[in-house]
Amino acid sequence: MARYTLVIGNKNYSSWSMRPWVLLRRAGIPFKEVLLKFHSAEWEQNIARYSPTGLVPVLWVGDHAVWDTLAICEAVAELHPEKKLWPDDRRARQVARSICAEMHSGFRNLRKPMPMNIRSSYPGKGMTPEAKRDIERITAIWEQCRRDYGKGGDLLFGHFTTADAFYAPVVMRFMTYAVDLPPVAKRYADAVRGLPAVTEWMTAAREETEFVAEDEPYAKANGKS
Repeated sequence: MARYTLVIGNKNYSSWSMRPWVLLRRAGIPFKEVLLKFHSAEWEQNIARYSPTGLVPVLWVGDHAVWDTLAICEAVAELHPEKKLWPDDRRARQVARSICAEMHSGFRNLRKPMPMNIRSSYPGKGMTPEAKRDIERITAIWEQCRRDYGKGGDLLFGHFTTADAFYAPVVMRFMTYAVDLPPVAKRYADAVRGLPAVTEWMTAAREETEFVAEDEPYAKANGKS
């Protein structure tokens, strides 16, 4: 029996759920998945007993819960130091934690007009001036990390780290809205999409049929509402 239970929302929409799921899967850490679809009977019946906040994701470690994406990823890294989910180098580790915290608390001007929606394609939608500034900041982060710390591989700090799990949902957004990326950022986005854990999540997301209106601001124009 898996030591961990990860409670998540819809794979098509839930960017917060995607991060710890990809982290655990990529690190090869076994876990039981509990998927509660938004606005479903299963959600209404079960969310209170799984989540102290009524939100997902939540990681159950034995008989106690860890909630919030950043706390979950930190807990997993602490419980499994052998997986090297943060960079070994102190300075690189500080940068990795900083960019995860920035993603966790920021980029609201990108999140709202470009919600994660893996199974759909809306080229050019949501590109407000504010979203564009967020995109420029994100690509600058990727370029800096690849230049300064990425020599050991194709990811931000060479090998896979928590930072890559944190930015995987952004890669999904850039794919859905066909965001034109500079060369270094494009190569990084391609590398993230190529991770087996990410492709597995994407495949499952595309098989979902549930429609969540607040995450589908452009569906009516395509006749999906």
